[in-house]
Amino acid sequence: MEPLADFLKPEECAEVDMALLSSKEKFSARVAIYALRVLKQISGETGLPVAEVTNGQVMDWIKNDESIKGSIELDASFENFFTNLVVASLRPLRQIAAEAEIPIEQLTVKQVVAWFEKDGKIRREQGTDAAFLDL
Repeated sequence: MEPLADFLKPEECAEVDMALLSSKEKFSARVAIYALRVLKQISGETGLPVAEVTNGQVMDWIKNDESIKGSIELDASFENFFTNLVVASLRPLRQIAAEAEIPIEQLTVKQVVAWFEKDGKIRREQGTDAAFLDL
């Protein structure tokens, strides 16, 4: 199982696993799904729209996330790395929300996975590399 799968709920993992995605696309979809959940929770706690959540708020969330603390030893470089992953996921989440004509907060896991499937198919047809995260 991919490490990020530990940060998703079983039903979220199943949704990604059933999708017609490359390993890289599945990783990106998993990051986006985790980020969506985190951003929604931060938004709910702060009263800010997801699009206005700051990097500092994301980093604070990561420092306190039990799923991370329970499986990874946190240090400043990991916190920065993982914060950057979550914040980078706003790019596709914004695009998915724009295409669906809804706020990011209303996106579902199904919509995120479907977008990554569509994006991956387009990229394969164009012969370009897939996913928003090129690690």
